[in-house]
Amino acid sequence: MAKKLYVGNLSWGTTTESLKEAFSQLGEVTEAIVMIDKMTNRSRGFGFVTMADDAAADAAVAKFNGSDLDGRQLTVNEARPREDRPQGERAPRRNFDDRRF
Repeated sequence: MAKKLYVGNLSWGTTTESLKEAFSQLGEVTEAIVMIDKMTNRSRGFGFVTMADDAAADAAVAKFNGSDLDGRQLTVNEARPREDRPQGERAPRRNFDDRRF
């Protein structure tokens, strides 16, 4: 069964292709992605790698967690599901209609 890994502390120069290439040394990579900021179109410094089987994923965590890739020490662990955020918990929006100078 496939297992998704979180890969943190990526270098700005790390690409999806280089991330996939690094992890494919340990087994089949079914998906790799470096998360990109929509506003700046730069890496957000983290990504995800999906390994085809659990043994390869466990080996990848053991090998890459704390190791160096493109000059940065990686944080690699099993990805957790994104937590649902309650709708009413966001910070209030600022109202600029009632400015007092």
